[in-house]
Amino acid sequence: MKNYSLILSATTALMFGACDSATPMVNLGIDDSYYVARMQKLSLHPALTGDAYRWYMVEDNGQRTLLSESRDYIFLSAKEGTYRLEFEIIDPDTPYSFDFTIHVLHEEVEYSPYISEVVEYRPAPGQFINEMPRYEEGDSYADILKKCTECINGTNDVMISLGAYGGYVTFAFDHTVVNVPGEMDLRIWGNCFYELTQPDKKGGSAEPGIVCVSYDVNCNGLPDDPWYELAGSDYSKASTLHNYSITYHRPAQSGDNIAWEDSEGISSALPRNTFHSQPYWPQWIDDSKLTFGGSCLAPNGVDVSGNGSYYVLYSLDWGYADNHPNDYFNLNSFDIGNAVNEFGIPVDLPGADFVRVYTGVNQYCGWLGETSTEICRAQDLHIPPKSSGLTQ
Repeated sequence: MKNYSLILSATTALMFGACDSATPMVNLGIDDSYYVARMQKLSLHPALTGDAYRWYMVEDNGQRTLLSESRDYIFLSAKEGTYRLEFEIIDPDTPYSFDFTIHVLHEEVEYSPYISEVVEYRPAPGQFINEMPRYEEGDSYADILKKCTECINGTNDVMISLGAYGGYVTFAFDHTVVNVPGEMDLRIWGNCFYELTQPDKKGGSAEPGIVCVSYDVNCNGLPDDPWYELAGSDYSKASTLHNYSITYHRPAQSGDNIAWEDSEGISSALPRNTFHSQPYWPQWIDDSKLTFGGSCLAPNGVDVSGNGSYYVLYSLDWGYADNHPNDYFNLNSFDIGNAVNEFGIPVDLPGADFVRVYTGVNQYCGWLGETSTEICRAQDLHIPPKSSGLTQ
């Protein structure tokens, strides 16, 4: 076994928000006891090394449950209580076992069930861009992020638009949203409605947004860890494209259509309409082109009139934002347990520190314009909302 000069310490550490960049990580060993708030991560990094590692949860009756076989381990719990853990180093010469305790306490300041911060907003061009939220001359990216946060943080319920295919918003809560097995973890509000002529078909203004989550493994508070799509009802359908990408080109003049080409070899342009005369290109972005990628859902819009006067955008079964009216709780809720990696393989995530929603359909429906996901709120379903005037 290596690094014998570093020993496991036996002090007691008080660690609230132990994954916060302002709090030093445990870097000299594992302490006898830790205190951490619920829904906050505790990053454990043993100083000693060996051939293999095992972390166990130990019940009162002595039964052990294997948690991880990695050297480093991040502890996370949604429930308060005292947890006994055991860490083993597997080594042919000097095996080691160490028991320690983690006390999970209620947070000092009550968590909000709603979004605390919009950390990224990169919409694709569209008819509502620069209006939802409104861009004002001289606004910086920081100004736009602040406006987005004010819109969708659960106090105002003001829509923001993600623009055409691929445009996205990334937001965070003031805690880690824990993946509770067998339960929905997140709810997201949009502006979908059903039209009345075909009540059995659940169609109207569905503009499906694909939802992704990221777990802050490196504990730096930034959305720079891997992203995982929450696979919805259409993820495995043959009509859904994966590893799709599209590039939009900034128009020479703000009144011009916006040219684009995609990974399928298709080239076209995003048309303007008479209802929205503002620039469709996000004005705080100086880039000459914008590229987005991910999964691309099949078009869901149908010209039921046959003459372009009446389009119906049909809802997908489940698993997408802005896809069913907000009154349908289950159809607007999401299970982190549905996370898959880039190859479509399920991933068991402890929780989500960042959530990203992007417009999932590349579609233009005549006078209705491009299909663009809109959202106005998101909630951690494991934290009851306080009494307010908002519709729950």
